Amino acid sequence: MPASPLGRAYDQAIASLVNSGERGVLVGGRKGVEKESLRVDEQGNIAQTPHPHALGSALTNGDITTDYSESLIELVTPTFLTSWELLQYLTDLHQFVYRSLGDELLWATSMPCDIRADKDIPIARYGSSNVGRMKTVYRNGLGLRYGRLMQAIAGVHFNYSFPEQFWAVLADYRGERKVGSDFISAEYFGLLRNYRRYGWIVHYLFGVSPAVAESFVAGRSGHGLEVLAPGTLYAPYATSLRMSDLGYRNKAQAELSVSVNGLDDYVRDLGAAISTPSPEYAALGVEVDGEWRQLNANILQIENEYYSFIRPKRVARSGERPTKALRRAGVEYVEMRSLDVSALDPVGVNQNKLRFLETFAALCTLAPSAKIDDSEQAELDRNHVTVARAGRQPGLVLMREGRPVDMKSWAAEILTAMEGAAELLDQGDAARPYSTALAAQRRKLADVETTPSARLLTEMRTTGESFVDLALRMSRIYKQYFTELEVENEARFAQFTTEATQSVAEQEALEKAPAAPFAEYLATYFSD
Repeated sequence: MPASPLGRAYDQAIASLVNSGERGVLVGGRKGVEKESLRVDEQGNIAQTPHPHALGSALTNGDITTDYSESLIELVTPTFLTSWELLQYLTDLHQFVYRSLGDELLWATSMPCDIRADKDIPIARYGSSNVGRMKTVYRNGLGLRYGRLMQAIAGVHFNYSFPEQFWAVLADYRGERKVGSDFISAEYFGLLRNYRRYGWIVHYLFGVSPAVAESFVAGRSGHGLEVLAPGTLYAPYATSLRMSDLGYRNKAQAELSVSVNGLDDYVRDLGAAISTPSPEYAALGVEVDGEWRQLNANILQIENEYYSFIRPKRVARSGERPTKALRRAGVEYVEMRSLDVSALDPVGVNQNKLRFLETFAALCTLAPSAKIDDSEQAELDRNHVTVARAGRQPGLVLMREGRPVDMKSWAAEILTAMEGAAELLDQGDAARPYSTALAAQRRKLADVETTPSARLLTEMRTTGESFVDLALRMSRIYKQYFTELEVENEARFAQFTTEATQSVAEQEALEKAPAAPFAEYLATYFSD
């Protein structure tokens, strides 16, 4: 096997953790998930009904909200120390939601159902308070800028922070005397840079969106997709069209460059994007005849408009912008955003994926992470899109430091390098769940047909189903599964009900409270 691209410094970092005397140095990182799902009717059409009242206010309920569309439910778990606790909570949320959906279903895949027109996608509504209006206007702006259909794509986001004991051991290895927010932020940005370098492997291993409904690209030329079945288009070797140039890696943001070379660079670039006017977006209008079409006419309305594989995060205070929160106290955790919603898993994700990502985060942090210049960034972007579009292609070649490299050989090197981190995460657990999760990914390298994207295509070819037919069948299966599943935690269900009721009262209180005019509210929000 070729020498690891991670080198001796990575091996030394792993050895320093092993020899630190701190048992379980990587054990106990905090883990959370945000999982999006389109609500659809029994025939698989996007729901036109409001967000169910029994689920509470989408504005103020921390567990159950909406993303872009009124029909795009987002389930948000708290953070847990173990992935099984996290997935149990996510399972409980699905059971609770299904109690309130009536005849509707949660769409089982990332790529949307058959949607013929943007107008059929209802924008999420959050009420008449300033914060609620801001969220709705922002979404209206997204629809004008990129089209609503792109916003109907669903995903799974994995939120992760390392355990406290890890930072002290790492600081000692790095020769740092003080374990403060500056040190932790710098290390997280090292993680971000290496995720950009190696994160294409997530598309290969877990991508499960190789096909789309034909309507998804209606009116778009040059998409390069082929017919798989009537009404279904696909890329023969695709892993994740969601993460390709057809999805979130769209051309509209191709020229936008946001550095992850450090916290100051990141805040500077995002700040410039949300304060630099765009003639194209100015032509759409901002406030026209008293109607707000978008928050502003700048390159980005707000920071979250920037689509990235991974984000540095800190829980923001009320009314605080994400970059202000980062400037105030540094990076608290990272949000990994590359996972597709899997039609092969009832809750759209499984423990092996989460354990892999936790191990991968350790690799990305411990490996050398030089700063990224513009030429390398272009190379990294191409690698991600290449694997998303054609990751299962035999003999696929990527670029590493300006030189071609066989994708599978490189992936094997990465998995081998992750073994040490997996063993550290397994400490104290005889079942060795992290090493087991890693071994499962090796099988996907050995046999491409075991990848989720290949399995989905095989299922469609075997059954003769279209993409929409398959997704609708799986959606119905999972509805039956969750509605028939015995409730394990009645107290948690009571908690969900209480939170839903309280969230409605909280939204009502916001709307009754004295408030500044909306334009003044926005000016204050965007001010420094």
